[in-house]
Amino acid sequence: MRIAVITGASSGLGREYVREINEREADYEEIWAIARRASQLEELRHSSRIPVRIFALDLTEEESIREIERALLEEKPEVGLLINAAGFGKIGNYGEISRMETDRMIDLNCRAAVDMTYVCLPHMVRGSRIMEICSTAAFQPFQHLSVYAATKAFLYRFSRALRVELFPRGIKVTAVCPYWIRDTEFIPVASGSGGSSRIRHFPLSHTVRSVAFHSLLDSRLGFAVSTPGIVCTLHRIAAKFIPSELMMGIWALIRRL
Repeated sequence: MRIAVITGASSGLGREYVREINEREADYEEIWAIARRASQLEELRHSSRIPVRIFALDLTEEESIREIERALLEEKPEVGLLINAAGFGKIGNYGEISRMETDRMIDLNCRAAVDMTYVCLPHMVRGSRIMEICSTAAFQPFQHLSVYAATKAFLYRFSRALRVELFPRGIKVTAVCPYWIRDTEFIPVASGSGGSSRIRHFPLSHTVRSVAFHSLLDSRLGFAVSTPGIVCTLHRIAAKFIPSELMMGIWALIRRL
């Protein structure tokens, strides 16, 4: 059995990946959808042409990772695609984000993504693909997004190195680095606890449909990095040449617009 594994599948970008796979990738016999909210996963299952197996789990908990690992060992599927779309962010300075929220960001954005990658890799074959959902925030330090940006930089660097390690096995790894996505829960959730005053607007933001479509195409083409939009593409280029201190100064101006 050939499967696609998608974390953060109950809403936003993860949910859109399920829809895109149904429309454009026909070689999966089952999708394993992982997220905390069982009711939304049930809705997803009813709307999917490809059978969906539900895992209502919190990936910040070690037992959740073990449950996925056990299921893979018992079923012995071929994992053709892993999309680590589960993520969490908060906007605010060091005094506005609690230690619990900070720990959750690090656990979900970094440890859980790495753990899911490692438990799926033994079940991958030549031609399998991994998509690590990073962010354009991975390209530079961001004040008032300091921890979130740091977690995405970690995942970005992990993806780039893992790609080279997996060359001999013929497994493709793509770091997906979108700009703001306006039709997900990220912006309202991240803007809580005072964060909304730190960033006033989110201009030129993308849609989940655009990001999912273009990043899946980039993954099929074997790109190391997917910047699915003009803003994140320009940001990636600029960050290669402009010092971080100046980039943070530019960010300080942009976020007040």
